[in-house]
Amino acid sequence: MIVWLILIIVLCIGFDFINGFHDAANSIATVVSTRVLTPVQAVIWSAFFNFVAFFIAKYIIGEFGVADTVSKTVMVEKLTAAGIDFLPVVFAGLLAAIIWNLFTWMMGIPSSSSHTLIGGLAGSAIAAYGFEAVHTEIILTIVAFIFVAPLIGFLAGNIIMALTLNLCRKAKPHKADKWFKLAQLVSSALLSIGHGLNDSQKEMGIIAATIMSITAAGVELPEWVAMSDMSELHDWIPIACFTAIAAGTMSGGWKIMKTMGNKITKITPIEGFCSQIAGSITLFITQTFKVPVSTTHVISYEGITLDLNAKTATVDGAELVFTKLEFELLSFLLQHPNRVFTREDLLKNCWPQDVMVLDRTVDVNITRLRKKIGRYGRQIKTRVGYGYCFEK
Repeated sequence: MIVWLILIIVLCIGFDFINGFHDAANSIATVVSTRVLTPVQAVIWSAFFNFVAFFIAKYIIGEFGVADTVSKTVMVEKLTAAGIDFLPVVFAGLLAAIIWNLFTWMMGIPSSSSHTLIGGLAGSAIAAYGFEAVHTEIILTIVAFIFVAPLIGFLAGNIIMALTLNLCRKAKPHKADKWFKLAQLVSSALLSIGHGLNDSQKEMGIIAATIMSITAAGVELPEWVAMSDMSELHDWIPIACFTAIAAGTMSGGWKIMKTMGNKITKITPIEGFCSQIAGSITLFITQTFKVPVSTTHVISYEGITLDLNAKTATVDGAELVFTKLEFELLSFLLQHPNRVFTREDLLKNCWPQDVMVLDRTVDVNITRLRKKIGRYGRQIKTRVGYGYCFEK
């Protein structure tokens, strides 16, 4: 059992590290884009506040609510009563989540680390015992927040932007930019804290559940490891998880800086401030309800925001109606900026495989898309004799 425990702790810390670099772009993109911080400063800033979240959870909030929720996802007592070892179940779920996270990261597919982990854990428990092995209420709550969290962010973003514009309507643009550049330091710190609070705690819950199951089985563990309840959570568990996600953010940030170079998205400080505050509010609300959520539900570029769950899009604050193909084209191009795709590539990735279409169908849809997104349409470049790319 001790070997299983060590393996699970290593995998949990590894998953937190992967989660950090998987979501690094979310934490630093806007603050770098508005030139508030250099890429080096932004990575350090984000990683630092991801770790600060530990002290906020422990000494201000006074609990690790998300960790407690995750630790109760699988009904350990039912597995134990049926003679099923809980530890291989956890190991299988973690391994599946790590493989999927790495695959989606390498393929450039936006995915939720939170739901990947919960799905992996629940899936392995169901495979071992059946649907009765998981707390249905907890799973359904997490699934519900897949849709609720982006909605909270959408409403918060609109309200905050409207209030901010109204309050600053008489301010001179130069002075307003200066104010909001300073304000973005606060909003980016809050977003990183929210990310740390939510994403670090999932693995803490799994480590805690594993240790509690071993303790309940009567295995003698050192005093600094053994625990029978979440109230006995040892400090080394959250410290290890928060450190791992901060280190992962640093690692992911270096990769982003290397690939981005000087091709930085240009958005205004007020837009960056409002979007980060909206994201922070969403994460703090979900933390209050102790629900693990995703920080990667939305793709955004300057004034374009795509909600991948609701399949809706806003451009410069106005919600536009796209056909399914136009939405798929735009989201695909935004996910792979500065890469040139042939018409065949776009047909393969954006059109249903069972539908026969001509190459010129791509040209027609690209033309419509350019017109709909206005000034951003100029960034969908044509490469004569080859295809298209979205240039940042």
